[in-house]
Amino acid sequence: MAHVVIFTRRDGGALPSLELLEHRVTTLPGTAQAVAHAPDADVLIVDGAVELAAAKSLCRLLDGDAAPVLLVLSEGGFAAVNAEWGVTDVVLDSAGPAELEARIRLAMSREPVNAPIVASGLTIDEASYQARVGGRPVDLTYKEFELLRFLAAHPARVFTREQLLSEVWGYDYFGGTRTVDVHVRRLRAKLGDLESLIGTVRGVGYRFDLEGA
Repeated sequence: MAHVVIFTRRDGGALPSLELLEHRVTTLPGTAQAVAHAPDADVLIVDGAVELAAAKSLCRLLDGDAAPVLLVLSEGGFAAVNAEWGVTDVVLDSAGPAELEARIRLAMSREPVNAPIVASGLTIDEASYQARVGGRPVDLTYKEFELLRFLAAHPARVFTREQLLSEVWGYDYFGGTRTVDVHVRRLRAKLGDLESLIGTVRGVGYRFDLEGA
């Protein structure tokens, strides 16, 4: 049995199926003050089915917490959520007890976010989606950060443009490989003196090149 803390602004039950499970549940108002004084929990649930903007703020406050965060959404809310929210998983507010139990169990079993990647003056912190050069924050878009993080996680390994499209943009992306070249060019410009960390292997693709730093 897990201790589940749910943050909601609704007076009624935010997730009816949760009441059918055997977990210990603590319900708190969906406010920053409640987050600051929340007890230790195995899973944190944020109710975003009604007030999505408020839920986004709460999720960002909880980002980095030791406990996984499960975000409750209505059907219309899925289009607004992305990785920058920092949640572990999402679930419909109409989900049945079996699905909710599975999502709670899987969320609790997931490994914590990897430690920051540090190389040649560059720090990549996956937990905060922040990259720094010599301690100075680098203003990256989400895809630029994902591309940099992926390459840095596999130093010296060469990836073709097609492989990078698949790994960073996903199989459902319909754009061409030129997208990779454009993002690499922008990344190099933003890395400044460390631009050579992203090496080009002619006729093949790109790699994270520590020797070039």
